[in-house]
Amino acid sequence: MLKVCRRLATALLLATAPVAVAHAQDAQRPVMAPVPAQGTAAITVRADTPGPVYDKRIFTQFAEHLGTGIYGGLWVGNDRAIPSTRGFRNDVLAALRELRVPVVRWPGGCFADEYHWREGIGPRRDRPVKINTHWGGVEEPNTVGTHEFMDLVELLGAEAYVAGNVGNGTPQEMAEWIEYMTSPAGSLAEERARNGHPEPWAVPYFGVGNELWGCGGNMRPEYAADLTRRYATFIKAPQGTRIIKIAAGANNDDANWTEVLIREASRQIDALSLHYYTVPGGWPPRASATQFGEDKWALTLAAANRMDELITQHTDVMDKYDPEKRIWLAVDEWGTWYAGDPGTNPGFLRQQNTLRDALVAAIHLNIFAKHADRVKMTAIAQMVNVLQAMILTDGPKMVLTPTYHVFHMYRDYMDGTVLPVEIQSPYYNAGPSTLPTVSASAVRGKDGVVHVGLTNADPDQPSTVTIRMQGVTPGAVSGMVLTADEMTALNTFDAPEAVQPATFNGATVQGDTLTVTLPAKSVVMLDLR
Repeated sequence: MLKVCRRLATALLLATAPVAVAHAQDAQRPVMAPVPAQGTAAITVRADTPGPVYDKRIFTQFAEHLGTGIYGGLWVGNDRAIPSTRGFRNDVLAALRELRVPVVRWPGGCFADEYHWREGIGPRRDRPVKINTHWGGVEEPNTVGTHEFMDLVELLGAEAYVAGNVGNGTPQEMAEWIEYMTSPAGSLAEERARNGHPEPWAVPYFGVGNELWGCGGNMRPEYAADLTRRYATFIKAPQGTRIIKIAAGANNDDANWTEVLIREASRQIDALSLHYYTVPGGWPPRASATQFGEDKWALTLAAANRMDELITQHTDVMDKYDPEKRIWLAVDEWGTWYAGDPGTNPGFLRQQNTLRDALVAAIHLNIFAKHADRVKMTAIAQMVNVLQAMILTDGPKMVLTPTYHVFHMYRDYMDGTVLPVEIQSPYYNAGPSTLPTVSASAVRGKDGVVHVGLTNADPDQPSTVTIRMQGVTPGAVSGMVLTADEMTALNTFDAPEAVQPATFNGATVQGDTLTVTLPAKSVVMLDLR
């Protein structure tokens, strides 16, 4: 265990203004605020000045044809050893329903920009077998195509976010796919009916390509903007319906990409994506998902905090051209990315999921609350068996990850009203990394309950937090906590409950003030009634 230097300095972190986050790659330090006692933090929740809606689509899930994310993780077909409905495994469906998954993004990812939808319709025995050139060089049987995906979202009670092929597809192919899915009449609707679904589907969200700066075509932003204008022109919804058009936005801190796309294509789109992965040590991913010390713990959490800085950067650009905030920022790929688990196909991006990933998830969900006026959708990568997954499977076995439990703890944020928070936090240091010890967000749920999400990044010491509630006086407080004895704690098929939420009794109420003791390396969700 590294010796940890504790800073006494604190920063005033405002949920309604840009936050200066210290991390390993940033030499700048935030403006200092009055110093509280070491190991303590002070938070003000501004229930008297409610903010925007915390859109339920921030909890969107992502399922790409990658590794065992689809085949084995979601789809088992006629495998009688694993109970299923319409080919999708019942245990995974039940777990995802518990999360109230609002939207599923499919079929990619990089896979989307080589995907030709006609190869995934009609009798499964007649569908072509291709090679997945992006992910592992394995056979793609096209067993799960449009009809199967629509079955999945129906079984989950979710909405469809379909990513179109701009990389090597044509505007005609994209337009015909949309017509096939959504048209109430015509030749393509008749073909859909022959394939088993007479009624049109709703496709509320459609991606105009994916990562056009990289695997989607290695384009310059000017060329990508022209293609976005062209392809988006032919994304046409049937009368009385709407399709939200989501353009392929920037990678990490490429503000120029955002500027060119929104300047040149804003009239044709409704949202612009942003992709940012937490990759400790930088690209390519080489850090272990499960074997790490305190330096890598801190490095990872500091990198997760960078999401705040990136959203601020891209929002500032978008505000120049869209001050009314009509166009969303859709952070539709985020999460941790490590080296693959030993012994797995490196192209399958299979990685275990520890308590560290749980804190990464909660930090992100807190950051999204701060930017809820612009961020209306995000999608963690990915849903099952890939990267920072909710669920891991192996044949008939299934386990819920620590990240799954965080999403479950935060699910009452969906469509609640953001309550701005002001935070004074000490800093936590390890190795080259510095970050605020405490992160927080607050939402008044649709049921009227105030929910306050908190994290303590310090893996060794508890943190005492004083929370002053302005505009509301809590009568009672209850909560849940997610923590473990070790930073590297994880759930396995043999020990599936090593990391799971427990009742939290570390908060007391006196008047309009809560005093909370956050355990070391923890995520806490408080409910104030």
